[in-house]
Amino acid sequence: MMTRREFSRAALAGVVVPALTARWASASPVGGVRLGVQTYSFREVARGGTAGALDVILGAMKTCGLDECELWSPQIEASPMAGRDAPAGEQAKSRDALRQWRLSNGPAYYEGVRKRFAAAGMTVYAYNLSFNESFTDDEIHRGFEAAKALGAEVITASTTVRMAKRLVPFAEKHRVPVAMHNHSNLTDPNEFATPQSFATALAMSPLFRINLDIGHFTAADFDALAFLEAHHDRITNLHLKDRKKHQGDNVVWGTGETPIKQTLAWLQRTKSPVRAYIEYEYAGTRGAVAEVKACADFAKQALTA
Repeated sequence: MMTRREFSRAALAGVVVPALTARWASASPVGGVRLGVQTYSFREVARGGTAGALDVILGAMKTCGLDECELWSPQIEASPMAGRDAPAGEQAKSRDALRQWRLSNGPAYYEGVRKRFAAAGMTVYAYNLSFNESFTDDEIHRGFEAAKALGAEVITASTTVRMAKRLVPFAEKHRVPVAMHNHSNLTDPNEFATPQSFATALAMSPLFRINLDIGHFTAADFDALAFLEAHHDRITNLHLKDRKKHQGDNVVWGTGETPIKQTLAWLQRTKSPVRAYIEYEYAGTRGAVAEVKACADFAKQALTA
């Protein structure tokens, strides 16, 4: 068994933490690539706080032929936040209700969710919990407990550089890696969007990782494939979407400038353990499940051609 000091040295040297590849044989690869879905993709049909949301997610994944996911936290939390357009008082009330729900629901609840996935022959590889400055320490602690109870190997987070620093002791206490997710906002240095912002987070803790959104990275005018090649040892999973450069829109796969096929080919050629997860965000016309299936078919065709 590795000591904590040995673990830290190995991670800093770029060695993949064993836990991140432990399930390599448990899910069904496509052409050797771990293809899955960020369940946010099903937000139109699986709304947070509804009793049937999990049933919808499991059914949608089956329809799309996918058995591994990054589970979006609002879809399994019973007290979703009020919308941004809601009055401030209503937002504050709903935020407090969500906090109380999180603090009242311990590991047993999330273990139940994990068992539902297992019964369907599916796996939660990553738990997407986007920490922000409204989180109390107790909420952060419960979030890490939830990830472990779900059987997730990593937490992914759309968070900020400032918040990442606050997460360091929690990641180290629970021994759960946290992968930072990027967007394309280049005007706020507190946002994850640039290679430098990722480097800043990785230097904070050997347990910090990257959840690279290749669509957003392309829209911010960075080279997603080159970044993957250079930093794959610290990347847990990719978000696949197609965007155009220069802050371009999300578009139907194959019509933008994101190197989706080239990225999948690199994962396949190198036999990389980095996951490739569909994130449906463009304005589709067929409904979320059909659009995700179309994306899955696009990826599968690229990997088996």
